Formats: sequence, structure tokens, C-alpha cells
Amino acid sequence: MSAEATNPATPGPMTPGAQRRRSRPRIDLRRLGRAALLGPAARGRLPDAIGHVVEAHRAHHPDADLDPLRRAYVLAESSHRGQMRKSGEPYITHPLAVTLILAELGAETTTLTASLLHDTVEDTEVTLDQVREEFGEEVRYLVDGVTKLEKVDYGAAAEPETFRKMLVATGSDVRVMSIKLADRLHNMRTLGVMRPEKQARIAKVTRDVLIPLAERLGVQALKTELEDLVFAILHPEEYAHTRQLIVNNASRADDPLEEIAEEVRVVLREAGLQAEVLIRPRHFVSVHRVSRKRGEMRGSDFGRLLVLVNEDADCYGVLGELHTCLTPVVSEFKDFIAVPKFNLYQSLHTAVARTDGQVAEVLIRTHQMHKVAEAGVIALGNPYAPPSEEQTDGDGTRVGDAVDGERADPTRPGWLSRLLDWQEAAPDPDTFWSTLREDLAQDREITVYRPDGGTLGLPAGASCVDAAYAQYGEDAHACIGARVNGRLVRLSTVLSDGDTVQLLMGQDAASEPSREWLEHAHTPVARIAITRWLAAHPSPATPPEAPATTRRPSSDAPAARPAAADVVVDQPGATVRLAGCCTPVPPDDITGFAVRGGVVTVHRVECAGATRMKDLGRTEVAVRWGDTSECRVTLFVESFGRPHLLADLTEAIALEGVDIVSATVEPPSQQRVRHTYTLQLPDAAHLPVLMRAMRNVPGVFDVGRAQHQTTTP
Repeated sequence: MSAEATNPATPGPMTPGAQRRRSRPRIDLRRLGRAALLGPAARGRLPDAIGHVVEAHRAHHPDADLDPLRRAYVLAESSHRGQMRKSGEPYITHPLAVTLILAELGAETTTLTASLLHDTVEDTEVTLDQVREEFGEEVRYLVDGVTKLEKVDYGAAAEPETFRKMLVATGSDVRVMSIKLADRLHNMRTLGVMRPEKQARIAKVTRDVLIPLAERLGVQALKTELEDLVFAILHPEEYAHTRQLIVNNASRADDPLEEIAEEVRVVLREAGLQAEVLIRPRHFVSVHRVSRKRGEMRGSDFGRLLVLVNEDADCYGVLGELHTCLTPVVSEFKDFIAVPKFNLYQSLHTAVARTDGQVAEVLIRTHQMHKVAEAGVIALGNPYAPPSEEQTDGDGTRVGDAVDGERADPTRPGWLSRLLDWQEAAPDPDTFWSTLREDLAQDREITVYRPDGGTLGLPAGASCVDAAYAQYGEDAHACIGARVNGRLVRLSTVLSDGDTVQLLMGQDAASEPSREWLEHAHTPVARIAITRWLAAHPSPATPPEAPATTRRPSSDAPAARPAAADVVVDQPGATVRLAGCCTPVPPDDITGFAVRGGVVTVHRVECAGATRMKDLGRTEVAVRWGDTSECRVTLFVESFGRPHLLADLTEAIALEGVDIVSATVEPPSQQRVRHTYTLQLPDAAHLPVLMRAMRNVPGVFDVGRAQHQTTTP
């Protein structure tokens, strides 16, 4: 099977990038890495290595100033002269190889210049001041960032500190990590000269941290080759089996993928859609995963089809034609153009099936999307260069402008900002290391919205607890609840992409996180903050204050006043009774009904009990409020459980000059507590003020008039 087959669906002019690709044979990183794994690689000095770097660089940046590269090469070669790698090659081959990797991915000139010099300050007499004088502050900054990452030896004890520095360096400038990833890739390619135990240790570090970082930075070309190299070292038997599967498939007479690719070309040609249809072989780890999932491999399982078009709209046009003219596997469709992945990746994914059972996965994207899919943040160039006029936001703010005197990095994704926020707060190296690996293991990010229109980027699976700490930091200890899309939910609720989250914060100094929150916290910032608080408070109150089932006023409380307010009824000699189901108070609209014993019950007009009275044919009696404003009312309170809540509520009621006739508190259910209070008000007009004061008590989220279910008198 060919590594890459390129056929325009229709003749005609291609994009400038496509024309350059045809005019010059590309140095395909995937193909070179694949060849290195399938057979022995040639050793020795790269022929005219700087020429290869320049040629690769011109393919992406034809107008670039090449003088810094030539001068950096001269300085690096003279500085490293006489130094040898463990493989026996002159040391200069390493920075050249690293720079060539980055040049092929489209890195800009400053990154390549720093890459050529990335080991000079660490391993030679060259100083950072010299680098600044010769190449400017930007190159010095990058070289210094990479140098700092090299100063801590690898090893179990050193790993946390090493990667803490990596995060800080990456957060300051993503180009530092780009150079580091290319550096690790070349070192992994030449790892065979080291002892097996050292190979395994470096491979594990690469697997646990560097590969996930490459994934999150979107540098798939580096990530996939690193995966294969780690796979070969840590799982040699599975690697050998996978290698044999690939070799056997390559020797087969027919190629189902090429046949399906030709069908796709015909469909797109007849539809008048200009496109390239390529065959993309799966890398070793991908083949291994598919073989474990499906068992016996089909010919079409060894690669995927890649369709490249010029415009975004053409992606959907191609999708429509494929789904119309071929048999789609609808369950395989994913739209990462409308909803890009957290690492900038955009593409349409689908699959088409043949009658013989062969199924081909198809990726549809523009040339620019493909460039970003392969090179990630490297493809975005220099995020700190002065932008052109068109590189502005809608309000005219230039992309990359400094904010508050600091660098503004348009390539820094939300996950990186989160890691930088918590890495300094990690209480010890072990916690840092474990939480780092947990966070990197997340493969998807969601965006949730705040009521003020702001957004929070969270990993998939995050809960309201995570949202609270993402928004408020350690102030989230006082969080007492949340509303998601307008509905009250528990803090353990898992959030979905696009949710609107309103976090309810208490003002009580006694508010504190629950130990149970750790079970629902998935982000490092939340887990570390909660753990630190619990460590500082060894005996926190784990459950909220267990309320009594029923509480009544103490013996020294004022005696209950008469229940009935002054109601005038148009029925001489009648006894008036306020209905307990709706507890009407002035100035409610009321109505009365005659019942047994010459009693008139008074209801609120909207009361369900009044409706039932009418349905039963009870005689309706005209009633109205008299001059007396004193009244009795029943209120319900919905709250989150927390210590001292009942005391705070009763204090708020007393401060309003209201007497409590009775209070019932139901046992907590799912962190919620329901209270029912029967209150004697000296003035019915004061009821809205009282209800507002009760709502302001931290932990209370609703106060309303009680509507009891009662039997008909």
C-alpha cells in the first residue's frame, strides 16, 4: 500500500501551498519515522544539513530572512565542534535534526534559530548575553527556556520538578515546548545506544507527560511518532506483532483503501468538487488499537482516507456527496469543524462501507486545517510578532497585544492556563505529579458559560465543584450550591458542553468545603484546594448540622397570638376561619365559603382548595380585609444544609419583629433541607420584607408561601 496517494478530483489550479508541495519532494516525518521502525536507519552526518533546513523552511515561509539561520548554524557548529553523541555522531547533528523536524512542521524563523542554539548555553561556552547580542531578546528568551528544562536530571525523584518547569516554560511561550518536543523526538529516535533500563525510564516519562502535552498542543506529527517509539520500547512483543501485520498487509496484491479512494475521487469529480484524496496509513499504535478492538484486521483498517479541499464550505459539500453516493456509516460521523477539539483540531469524520464489508474511515478538512492538525501550535507561527492589520479582533484589538504589561499568548489553550494556575499551589511533588498525569489523561475539554457571559474551560467530566474552583479559586470554599441552565442542582452534578452555570456563594464565615467534594472534584485546582483546606482543619464538620424533625419556640417565647386577622364577612353571626392550606394575609385577594357550624373559611383566590370548594358546590361568601393588619402566615424555606443555618434563620426572623409560632425542619435529602415556619406578623404589609430577609441568609435559595394539601372540610 502506498504511503500517500495524491490525485486531484478535478483538474484546475490548486492552492499555492499545494503547488509548492508538488514542486519539491517533501521530507515526510511520518514516512521517515515509519521507515526507521521498519528497518535500520542510516547513520552519519546529515548531508548539507543546513541546506535541508533552509529548503524545508522556505516551503512554509518563502519570504523568510534566512540570515539568522545561517549565523546560528555557524555558532552552533563551532561551539559543539569536538563534542560527540553517544551514538558516535558529531553533536551538531542533534540540533540540526531537531531544527529540521520543526522546519518541516512550519515553525517560524525565530523558533528555528533558537532550536539550532538550544544546547549551546548548556553544553558550550556560549552565554545568554552572547545569544542576545547576536540574535535578539526573543531568541535569548527561547534558548533560556529550553536550557532551564535541561538542568534537572531525569529520574523518579526529579520528574515532578522537571515537568513543573516545563509547564511554566510552556505557559510563558509555547515555542519552548515545541523545541522540547522535537528535541525529545530526535533523542527517542537514537535511544537504542542506551542501556535498556534507561530506555524504559525515558520512554515511560515520554508516555506519561510529553505525549499528552504534544496531543494538547495539537502537534500530531510528533505525538504519533513518539507513541510508536515508546510502544517499541515498552511493549516489544506487541510491537513485533503489529509490525508483522503492517508488513503482511503491504505485501497483499489488492489494496481496498486505494479502490475506495478511487471511488471517492470519481464521486467528487462528477460533483465538480476540487479536492485531493490521500491515503493516510495508520501508525503502529493506531493499528495495534484497531486490531485489539476488531480482532481480524481488514485491508481498509490499515489506513484512512484524507480529503483536502480549499474552503470550509467544501468540507460539507464533500460530506454530502459521500453520504449520497456511497453507503455511510452514520455512527462514525463527527463534526470537529463546528466544534473544534481543545487542541485546535478541526475536521469532519465519517466512514463509508462497501458491499464486501470493507469500511473506510474518511477525514475531510481544508489545507489549512490539515496544517494545524499536523503541527498544532507550531503552525500558528510567532504569537508575539506584530500582527498585520487583518489580525485584529472585532473591537480592533490586535491579536497578541500585551495585556497588563505581560505577554498575551493567543495560542495558550484553556487546559494550559488551568495547569499553570494550580502548579504553584501543589503542596508536594507527589501531589503535583499525580494530578498532572490525571489532568493530562483528559482527552476532551468543554466550555460552560457564566450568567455574566464569561466562559470557563473545563475537562470533560467536570462537576459544579470544579466550576466553582475554576471561577473563584479558594474562595469557592464558601460555595453552597449551583444552578445549571436555570435549575437548582447538586454540586456533584456533571456539566456538559454549553451549560450555563450559576454558582451560589454563601457569605457566612463558617461556610466550608465538605470532604464529600473530593469525590466530585476532577480538576487539580479543585482537588488541591480542598485537600489543603481539609489538612488545615483536621476535624471539619463532615455532615451539615443534623436538624431536629420538629422545633417549637422555647418556653420563654412570646405566647402565640390569635390566628385570625380582621376579616369582614357579609354573613351576620358567622365565625371566620383563615384556611390553613394557603394562609391568606392582607393584601391577598380572598374569597370565603360557608361550611358546617356557621363557619366561613377564607382562602386566597388562587388557592387550589378554593377551586375544589367551587367544584363541590360550596356556597361562596363575599369577604374582605378589615382594619386590623396583624396576621399569621406559613412560609416554606428551601436551603442547602450547613452548620448553624437554623440559628441564622430564626435570628433573621426575630430581627424583623416576627414571632415564630412553630417550625418544622425535614431531614436533609441530597444536601437540601426544607423548613416550614408558621409566623405571627404584627403587620401584614411587612411580609415581603421578611421573606427578603430570609432569602438573604447564606444557604437559602428559596422562600415562599406554603400551599398545604388539606382535606375538604
